Amino acid sequence: MQLSPRENISMALTAVWTNRFRSMLTILGIVIGISTVVTVASLLSGLRQGIVTFFDELGPDNVFVYKTSGDPNQTFAPPKERKRRALKKEYVETLRRYASHVEQISLALFIPNASNGKVVTAKVPGFETDSLSMAGVTPNAIETAPKDFDQGRFFTDEENERVAHVAVIGFDLARALYPDGNAVGRTFMLDGAEFMVIGVFAKAKGGFFGANGADTQIQFPIRTAESRYPQVDRYMITCKALPGFRKDAFDEVEGIMRRIRNLKTDEPDDFSVSSPDQIIQQFDKITGLIGLVAIAISALGLLVGGIGVMNIMLVSVTERTREIGVRKALGARRFDIVGQFLFEAMTLTGVGGVLGIVIAVGLTMLIGALVPALPSSVPTWAVVTAFSVSVSVGLFFGVWPAMKAARLDPVEALRYE
Repeated sequence: MQLSPRENISMALTAVWTNRFRSMLTILGIVIGISTVVTVASLLSGLRQGIVTFFDELGPDNVFVYKTSGDPNQTFAPPKERKRRALKKEYVETLRRYASHVEQISLALFIPNASNGKVVTAKVPGFETDSLSMAGVTPNAIETAPKDFDQGRFFTDEENERVAHVAVIGFDLARALYPDGNAVGRTFMLDGAEFMVIGVFAKAKGGFFGANGADTQIQFPIRTAESRYPQVDRYMITCKALPGFRKDAFDEVEGIMRRIRNLKTDEPDDFSVSSPDQIIQQFDKITGLIGLVAIAISALGLLVGGIGVMNIMLVSVTERTREIGVRKALGARRFDIVGQFLFEAMTLTGVGGVLGIVIAVGLTMLIGALVPALPSSVPTWAVVTAFSVSVSVGLFFGVWPAMKAARLDPVEALRYE
């Protein structure tokens, strides 16, 4: 009496459905483990994609030079890095002269949005916001990090030279100050000075937790920034590498900066040089640790679920001893008995895996709806891996009960009551 795999699966599904309440309790650990790891993988995958897109917009071929590591818009930095000498704008000319693998260099001066305990706000009649950041940039910044425009244009060299009070603002900031959507040509007050809007950036793509600082940033000519904030020295240099030479440009810029700063061979850098791929690698290290924690939690759930499956299958073998004896008496081989119970164990954990995936997808969609700033997407690899692992757990923990069933003596099995 030989059964095809299809008949084995049908019998397994019938057995699971017949004892559905017991089966659900048995696979609870599988469901928890699979839903945990798929949900975490979905959230981390969405975050990573947002960050990759964010740095693509900043310029994938760019090399950034700043006093400290981290976001230049933020005032906090590691204690040791705070003591470093600030960068000087004169460095730009030296880099232009000696960096042969660099195509273009722009300079930015980041202005703190709070001074003397007072938060800087942007105001127009009837509307005001303090959700903003400020930066004075050179006119060629639009070439080192190209951006699309929703309205208007970027400022020119002539406007920079005459210290014009013109500004290009982020998409969200424009909507906050000018809800009617018409911003170009209108003015706003910023830290006691009037600026005219000449451009509005298009909605930025990507970002950290779905938020992109470019959407609330105000950019104005760097000479305007220097005239209004002479005490600020938070300069950042952006070097756009020649196509295909980012690694060479990185090493070149680092070497030139060390010579400019008169650093000895054994002295560490007293400045930060970074590129988009390095920042993404750092993010991957952090998310890798989070992923390991999620895997540890899910592994515990899968272990508990697997032990539960083994236990319930041993009980099932005992309950169905007579059935096994009848099948053997009718000619079923050991291989057929093993296959029957293995299929049942794998079906049990496979159902748990499917339920875990469904719950994870639901949680991901719910989080995305409740927290739109937190990007999330369910990667196909996570779904396939989760289902494969859940079925493998059934295969591993179902071997012993299946072998026990196959070793039963048919005569003794038929006598079993």
